[in-house]
Amino acid sequence: MAAKQTKFKVAAVHAAPVFMNKGATIKKTISLIEQAADQEIKLLVFPETFIPGYPYWAECYPPLKQVGSLAKYAEESVVVEPNGEDVSAIQEVCRRTGVAINLGISERVANGHTLFNSQVIIDSDGTILGVHRKLQPTYAERYIWAQGNGSSLRNWPLSLGYNLGGLACWEHTMNGARQALIMQNQHIHAGAWPALSTMAGFEAVADAQIEALMKTHALTAQVFVITASNYVDETCLSWMEGNLGKQDLVKAGGGWSSILHPFCAFIAGPHTGAEEKLVQGEIDFSQLGAVKVWIDAAGHYQRPEILQFGFDSQPYWADEKLDRFKVRVNDKQPKDEVGEHAQS
Repeated sequence: MAAKQTKFKVAAVHAAPVFMNKGATIKKTISLIEQAADQEIKLLVFPETFIPGYPYWAECYPPLKQVGSLAKYAEESVVVEPNGEDVSAIQEVCRRTGVAINLGISERVANGHTLFNSQVIIDSDGTILGVHRKLQPTYAERYIWAQGNGSSLRNWPLSLGYNLGGLACWEHTMNGARQALIMQNQHIHAGAWPALSTMAGFEAVADAQIEALMKTHALTAQVFVITASNYVDETCLSWMEGNLGKQDLVKAGGGWSSILHPFCAFIAGPHTGAEEKLVQGEIDFSQLGAVKVWIDAAGHYQRPEILQFGFDSQPYWADEKLDRFKVRVNDKQPKDEVGEHAQS
């Protein structure tokens, strides 16, 4: 691993995908990474299921009307294999630009139909470090995505010298999931979200909920938090109307993106609405020592003799029991560095 950089620029992607179009959204992802590189950003966090977009229709239409749309969603979901058809171009742009990413995707298992709400972590040399699969899909999401498990509830060591972990949306309400990342010495957290504030019943509360959860993790974990949200655009609304009929439960706009200091100060943002933007700022790890004087959740503030914590880190899905991110022979990084569990 390269020497740590004390200060570097990071950004949250506040953007909409090319809805339900995997190929076009992959091209947009590449463009955003290139844009980040031009602005000397070293780490880029994307919204929840940026590819191929969040399936807002799940809350809007009767389940039996959604079958065809869900089948199409599976076709447009991303298969994550090293140098595979879906991710090779994204790996290459990370390698070429030196930008590391946390990319929200709807993940489809190779040679199968099962989907997961996932975040794929790709380092600045193009190596796939791993994938986190959302532990518990929320509400209507349960008939779209399968459940993840503790084998992906972890942090990954970036070449920048710090451990990156992430969670999606209301997975942040699972205090045990957050604690698992804390106990594995997390340094940077990637919070991935859809545009909740555009959904009926959430207009007045969604942004407050996201802010509260993101600030809670920043302070309780003493980590820098990068929160990325998509917004709903006319492409999304038109697709739903054209394929499923009219609806008035999801509207245009929304999203809440920011960068937070461990003491909950805003480094950048919050940014909301339909203006596409890289919400960017500099994180400075020389400031962390002063925070840890007060509180160190991975150290002197634990009280492990009183508050005991554990979680099941065993894989359960078949593909998780394989070394599916093993580096190919022609890759630069030594094989024994890939997917090393971040414990320090």
